[in-house]
Amino acid sequence: MMRRALTALLPSPLISAWLLAVWLMLNGSVSAGQVVLGAGLAVAVPWFTERLRPDKARLRRGDVAVRLGAVVLKDIVLASIEVARRILGPEAAIRPRFVWVPLDIRDPYGIVALASIVTLTPGTLSSDLSDDRRHLLIHAFNVDDEAALVADIKARYEAPLREIFE
Repeated sequence: MMRRALTALLPSPLISAWLLAVWLMLNGSVSAGQVVLGAGLAVAVPWFTERLRPDKARLRRGDVAVRLGAVVLKDIVLASIEVARRILGPEAAIRPRFVWVPLDIRDPYGIVALASIVTLTPGTLSSDLSDDRRHLLIHAFNVDDEAALVADIKARYEAPLREIFE
């Protein structure tokens, strides 16, 4: 009962805390008046905008999300080294290409997470999503084997995201 009342007052506690902190930083003061005004805004803004937000993402497998995070961090480091090596090497060794990746994932949050992971990884960039949300267009800095790139993205990122979101 108490939790329901708190959720009604603060539908997004993290956003409220963030708004209060930003308000205080922007004003450069933690006077009582600024804290009260900031707290009022921190409660009112999420409350009034709650219905504008889409459905919340539902994470089904937190353990898979942690493992995926580790894989992504490792891939970012390794891709950074590979991109630097190719940039410093002969230009003929670079084969950029656009590649359409067919998607099995249907959850919109999962698709956004996949596009973000691809963009965060040096050497790749999410460029477009087909209207039917079944294909993601990726620009890759260096593609030796298009099928291998697609298989790698689907196995390393899309499969865990499906476990997490679907």
